[in-house]
Amino acid sequence: IRKTFVFKNAFGGFFPHDRILGSAIAAIDIALWDIKGKALNRPIYDLLGGRVRDKVVCYCHLSGENSQDTDGLVADARAKVAEGWKFVRWGLPVEGDTLNGPRAVRRAIDQFHAIREAVGDDVEICFDIHTRLSLPEAILLCREVAPLRPFFMEDPARSESPQAFHLLREKIDLPLAAGEQFASKYEFRELIDRDLIDYARIDLCICAGITEGIKIAGWCEGHYIDVAVHNPLGPVATAACLQFNLAISNFAVQEQPRRPGTALTDIVLNQPVWEDGYLLPPTAPGLGIELDRQAAAAASFRMHELPHLHREDGSFTNW
Repeated sequence: IRKTFVFKNAFGGFFPHDRILGSAIAAIDIALWDIKGKALNRPIYDLLGGRVRDKVVCYCHLSGENSQDTDGLVADARAKVAEGWKFVRWGLPVEGDTLNGPRAVRRAIDQFHAIREAVGDDVEICFDIHTRLSLPEAILLCREVAPLRPFFMEDPARSESPQAFHLLREKIDLPLAAGEQFASKYEFRELIDRDLIDYARIDLCICAGITEGIKIAGWCEGHYIDVAVHNPLGPVATAACLQFNLAISNFAVQEQPRRPGTALTDIVLNQPVWEDGYLLPPTAPGLGIELDRQAAAAASFRMHELPHLHREDGSFTNW
């Protein structure tokens, strides 16, 4: 594969076990789009019909995002807003490697109030439940924080159970986001056709790449579902998501845990430019980035162990 390499760790309690094939196809698909763009000397967004916006708004991750430390989250939220971020995001608090659902719900509600007060009304709040709660717990949390106007509540139920979203739609009234665990358009079908989500969390590095992502985004558009891409990865994925989001009409926000240009800068060159909460359109062809092969070959590979959560009685639960 020329120029680009995409890696997705699809193992862990959060992702279903069969994501490997979609991730492999995604690596090839994104690489082929990069090759085509460079051959034609055009950015990928031009090959997708041209860009429909001048910049792409992003949300960041708050440091200590699954922490019990509300003061730390608030301080980081204020700092991120001062930097120019228009969205902030954090996740369900846990206690080390232990999850107590009712306590986590109570702490998350307190954090919502504190962060909304800290950032004001003009900054959007995103929250990730990460499938950790039971449905009654997720419903309670969503009902309690609804007055604080979250932009969306993410992954309230596991992706293997789209039927659960029918119950969630009946019980709560705020925007829901899901889909980052899906490996194809077919897995999105129930949530899209039944209007069970408001934001599709398309992961280009799992759902077979840009080609499949464009199909999913078009399907969503007919249901007034906007796209909030899942992008917790590195600069190659960021570049792919940026090209994709510049070309789709129903874009909402791009996940961007940290500012580009802060990781792998010696390996991935010409990374996207972030300015005042937005990623700016690249003008270089293909993905707009270049790979330093010598630097990549010299970099050491390290396995990354995903977190493991258990409940207080010792049973394992979703990460």
